[in-house]
Amino acid sequence: MNPGTLQAYLHERIPLSRAMAIEVREATPQRVVLYAPLAPNINHRDTVFGGSASAVAILAAWSVLYVRMQAEGLAGRIVIRRNTMSYERPITAGFTASATTPGDDAIATLAATIGRRRPARIRVSSLLESNGREAGTLDGEFVVLPP
Repeated sequence: MNPGTLQAYLHERIPLSRAMAIEVREATPQRVVLYAPLAPNINHRDTVFGGSASAVAILAAWSVLYVRMQAEGLAGRIVIRRNTMSYERPITAGFTASATTPGDDAIATLAATIGRRRPARIRVSSLLESNGREAGTLDGEFVVLPP
């Protein structure tokens, strides 16, 4: 899947991504990088609103799982189950959220579980960066519901 295809999908199916002006900078089965500008995500302190930062981090983690599942020919609905967000510093400019695919063993377990028509849990993390510095991290647990 290329970045443009994923961005069009996100903007159509998750309208908040369009309102936040999210751009897909990289989209491979191994890694997704999203970018969000400051202006539509700003708070009263002229920094990125924490909810926007969290939303972009969740979306990056969700997206890398989506792209990997598409590449593997796996069908299922991906939903966030729980997450922990850590904020390291205020974000004062545009920022990225990057997520890498969990290891092959985790993907194999996911495939086997949804192949048995059972919900599968999988952990995905993402990293927020701005101005060349780490700004936060997300540790997310997703559930993939079988078709």
